[in-house]
Amino acid sequence: MPDRSVAGASPLRWWLSSLTLRVVAVAIAGTLVVILVAGLFLLRSVTGGVVTRAQGAALTDANAALNQIEQALSSSRVEQLTSSDVVVRIAADAIPRGLVGQRYYIWIMTPVAALSPQLQLDRSSIPAALREAVEADPTEVHAMPTRVHYLDGSESAPGLAVGSTVVGQTGQVRLRVYFVFPMTQEAQTLRVVNTALGLSAAVVVIGMAVVAYVVARSTLRPIRVARQAAERLASGELTQPMPVRGTDDLARLAWSMNHMADQLQLRIGQLEELSRLQQRFVSDVSHELRTPLTTVRMAADLLYDGRQTLGQMEQRAVVLLRQELDRFESLLADLLEISRFDAGAAVLSLDEADLVELVTGEIAALAELSRAAGADVVFHHDDGPCLAQVDVRRVARLVRNLLSNAIEHSEGRPIDVTVRADSEVVAIAVRDHGVGFSADQAKHLFSRFWRADPARTRHIGGTGLGLAISQEDVHLHRGSIHAWGRPSQGAQFRVTLPRRPNQAVTASPLPLVPEDADLRAPSSAGPDQRETP
Repeated sequence: MPDRSVAGASPLRWWLSSLTLRVVAVAIAGTLVVILVAGLFLLRSVTGGVVTRAQGAALTDANAALNQIEQALSSSRVEQLTSSDVVVRIAADAIPRGLVGQRYYIWIMTPVAALSPQLQLDRSSIPAALREAVEADPTEVHAMPTRVHYLDGSESAPGLAVGSTVVGQTGQVRLRVYFVFPMTQEAQTLRVVNTALGLSAAVVVIGMAVVAYVVARSTLRPIRVARQAAERLASGELTQPMPVRGTDDLARLAWSMNHMADQLQLRIGQLEELSRLQQRFVSDVSHELRTPLTTVRMAADLLYDGRQTLGQMEQRAVVLLRQELDRFESLLADLLEISRFDAGAAVLSLDEADLVELVTGEIAALAELSRAAGADVVFHHDDGPCLAQVDVRRVARLVRNLLSNAIEHSEGRPIDVTVRADSEVVAIAVRDHGVGFSADQAKHLFSRFWRADPARTRHIGGTGLGLAISQEDVHLHRGSIHAWGRPSQGAQFRVTLPRRPNQAVTASPLPLVPEDADLRAPSSAGPDQRETP
């Protein structure tokens, strides 16, 4: 497909029309997937390591502070532990330990007071679940993640809350100690890691996109050249070879394309020469047969005029001779006409004519033939004349060929002939209700010497050139001929001609499909068919 965007095209069409875009997009998508998987794994590993190390350090500091408080309680005398001032002093001595470097903050619940840091740590920084765990199991050190909040308006930060209970020697003094470890440095470290990973991913994606674009352009350029060469071959330009560079597969492709172009040019030349010879042979034979045919016709006419003096067998022979001479003369006339079409010597002799009158005359001329076939011809037309500038001889032959073809295949059923016109064109439709034709037969309707009945058992037994000549006559008028048919439903041929010369035919006043057609069965249309309303 063309590797270029179309102005105003939809994104889907742009996507489908650009192979380079698809290659780059696939490369970027693959890179993003790889970076996402690797980045998530790396980020998870780094985050886990940082958090694990911070939690380990926090538990170590918390245990050290708890041991200090426990030693202070153990070194005091029993009678001193009953004094609230001593207990408060022991608890307060442990608070500055965490304030050094702001490693952690302590919140100590004594029997008589709740001691907190000077920075006024918000009590909500200690999760309620942690307090419940400490109350439920005072012998263990409990740790939970939390969010550190300050009462002085400082920005909150992630942290770790640790809680436990310190018991005096007598068991009468219990201190609930809670540690809050801000993890600000760890959060900053993780933010730096995330930023570094994001920037690295962006650089890798941009780099991969550039590399993919360069590789796609360099790789697809020979394919684009091959596509352009194939388009030139399809349009008939066989003299512009592809450049061959190197010895790789693309070079072999270019060589094969050039070789194919040479072979096509050779075969086309041979076929053109053969066609010229065939056309010349048909033309020469047709012209050479005119002289002996005229002599034989004169002798046959003499015998036919004096047939009354002959015996019965001789009379039948003379009549048969005259009939076969008529058929031979008709075939010769068709061959001469075909040769004129092939030589480009056929020209129109335009006259103003009434097509209603012309069609009426042809119906009358074939009345005896239609009666013999048992097919009644019904003529439908508007009131008044239908005037058009046409070649009367060619249009009359066209109508005669279509009528003869309809009578031949009518199977004794009626034939409808319709003439209708508008301000620009005039249309003639011939509809029979006979055998019709199939889709395979539709491909050959206008082929020369082709007959739908190869057994030649029908009444007329034409030459097989009638429809081919009719098509040439229609094209000479710059008109169009349409055919519709279905097996056992008959066929309809519609001819549309311009009313004035050099006028294009864009529509027809008659439909291609007859109104009485059974549309449930599959239809067939012959070549050169453009169905119009």
